Parts: sequence; structure tokens; C-alpha cells
Amino acid sequence: MVNIEAPSPNIIFSEFWVREQSEIEKDLAWYRSNAPVTFVQEPIMPSESPIPQGAGTWILSRHAEILEASRNPEIFSSAQGITILDSPPEFNEYFQSMIAMDDPRHARLRRIVSAGFTPRMLQKLEDSVQQVAADIVDNVCEQGEIDFVVDVAAALPLKIVCDLMGVPESHYQEVFDCSNVILGAGDPEYLPADGDILSAIFNAGLILQGIMEEVAESKQGMNSDDLTTALVNAELEDDKLTSADLASFFILLVVAGNETTRNAIGWGLKYLTDNPDQRQIWVNDFEKVAPTAVEEIVRLASPVTYMRRTATTDTILGGQEIKEGDKVCMFYLSANRDEDIFEDPYRFDVLRQPNNHVGFGGPGPHFCLGAHLARREITVMFRELFHRLPDIQASGEPDVLAASFIHGVKHLPATFSPVAKNNR
Repeated sequence: MVNIEAPSPNIIFSEFWVREQSEIEKDLAWYRSNAPVTFVQEPIMPSESPIPQGAGTWILSRHAEILEASRNPEIFSSAQGITILDSPPEFNEYFQSMIAMDDPRHARLRRIVSAGFTPRMLQKLEDSVQQVAADIVDNVCEQGEIDFVVDVAAALPLKIVCDLMGVPESHYQEVFDCSNVILGAGDPEYLPADGDILSAIFNAGLILQGIMEEVAESKQGMNSDDLTTALVNAELEDDKLTSADLASFFILLVVAGNETTRNAIGWGLKYLTDNPDQRQIWVNDFEKVAPTAVEEIVRLASPVTYMRRTATTDTILGGQEIKEGDKVCMFYLSANRDEDIFEDPYRFDVLRQPNNHVGFGGPGPHFCLGAHLARREITVMFRELFHRLPDIQASGEPDVLAASFIHGVKHLPATFSPVAKNNR
């Protein structure tokens, strides 16, 4: 193993990701050019920590190596965890959904869940996204000044996920707060008062599990148009989701479906504000440009910064010898700026084609199950904003989440000319 002096701070520390964007981009370019597959040390864990001290992890920063790892799940396993730190065993019950499994367990859960997305369910989702987006704009349109992330970007996927699973509105705030804790507990804004991050994350998982168990019980024998009803009443020959499977899947939806889509929408307004020429291109022909514009938002935003895999055997990747048991982290955000793949990669181009980004993960069995829904949500939200609040723009810099796993925006001030609510 060759040790190379990497930029400071360490790429796996949250401090790396809260700096000026130009500094982040410069260091990511350094990794791609000088050490596209390189080994870095993990944080020193306190002696009393239930998280074991990790030996370190390989960082993949280029598009090519990330695609290679993604296409070979038998070598690069998900089952040992998807984040750099090794979770205590008790966390697995809540957070090891199919995203952190290998086949055949992964294939089994994905097959069962996919079976719940019937044509009727998908049509309901399509209609729901439009209605929810319209309601969100109605809620803010008279104000003229908002926190775009809290009031708009977070509101849409939160309601869609909860409606999808049949979670009543009375639980929305709990779900929102728990998702913030799970993905942002290291951020000072979400840090628990006693500083016990692990307990806070564990308790958030317990709360979400309790909500899902309550909902699942209420759906037994019912004929409602939601995914929980479809899953708990599914007539499967020899397979069904256990209550633990259902709870962990709900947590996955809350974390992956809610947090990531809200961050894509949040970053999207920032990119459109900073690039008024690109915004005008989209406005001039919204429907035609929407498919490429949404992909470009996802590319640059890269809401999930990285995903971890673990080597199941000795192998070679990018010329480096990786040993069985080594952690390997695929930094999607860096790969989505790879100069070998994207012409002028830092430019926001709503017409960019081709756009072979890995914002929904790399190819292979773990490609994002909710990619279609995320694209739909982003498209509908910006269509509604352009139509109802045509001069909306970010009026300040984004307040970035202090985290290495999620490329998050906590707050983003936005202004627009107030308009009246729709009469419906």
C-alpha cells in the first residue's frame, strides 16, 4: 500500500465538505488526478465508543473505478455497511435495509417491494406529486421571502414518502426530525444536547420503527391505495416482508427518498440562480428541457456524496492492491465532476448530453429504486415554481450540512414577488 499525502482536511471528515466550494472542487480534482484510488485513515474513535476503530478506507474518486466497483457486487459487498464507520450490531435492525444487503437477500426484498408498485400505485403517485407541489406553493406564495429548503424542498418529498406509505399527517414532523437526526447528527444544528450522537440516531430509528408498526397494523385487511397496504396484504406464494423488513424499508425511504430529493431541489434553485442563462433556457421550453435539466441538477448536486463497499476477496482496482475486508468508498460527487467523462464539468448546463452521472448510484443491483420518482418530484416542483413564482431565486448562500455522507442543504433563503393563492 502506497501512502500519498492527501489534501487536508481528510475527505471523509465533515470539515472537508463545509468549506468554500472552490476549495472542495480543487481537492477533489487533486484526488482524481493524483490518487484516484487511495487509502485514507479513519477518525480516531474514543476508547469508550461502541463503534470499533477502523483501519481506514480506500477512496474512489474517478468515474471509471466507481463503475467497475458497482458492476461487481460479488467483490465489492454492501452487506458490511454503506458508511465508513462500522455500526454497532444493534443498529442493523433499523438501518440495514436492502441498500445494505447483497443478493440473494437484496434481490428478495427488492422483488417484494417492487411488486407493490402496481400501475395503479404509480399513477396515484404521479397525480399526488402534482397536487402536493401546488399545495406547497400555495402555502408560501403570499410571503415573498422563505427558507426554500424547509418550506419547499423538504416539504415535497416528505409528504410524498409519507403518503406513499400511508403515514398520517400527524406524524410528519416526527418523520422529518428523525431523518435530520439520522443523516445529520454530526452537524451542530442537529447535535443532541447531551452530545450522545449514537443514542440519538438509535432513538430516531426506534421512533420511525414504531410509526411504521402502527401504520402496518392499521392496514391489515384494508384496501387502501398505499404501499404499506399493498405490502402487508400481498398474496405471495412463499415470501412476505417481516415487520422488521417493513420498518427498515420505511427508514430507507425516509432517509434516501426524503433527504436526497430535498437536497437535489435545494441545490437546484442555487444552480438556477447562479446561472440565469441556463434558467432561461429551461423556462423557454420547460417540457423539452426538463429531462436534461433534472439530470444536470442531480449530477452537480450528487445528494449522496459516497457509498461504501467492502472487498470480499483480494483484488486490484485502479492499479491498487485491495485486500479482502478492506473498505472501499465510491465518491459519487467527485466522479460526477470527472474531466475524462464530462466536458467542462463544473459548468451547469441544462442541455448537457450525454450525462452519464452516478447521482443515483452506479450501475448494478443497487441503482436507486426511487430514481424515477425523484426525477418526477424535481420536474414537477420546478414546473410549479416557474409557473407560479417566476422570479423566485436564492437570496443568500446555502447553509451546508456538516456531513461527508450526504451533500445536504439545511437552509437556503429565497425571495420572490408575492402572488395570491390559487382559487381551487
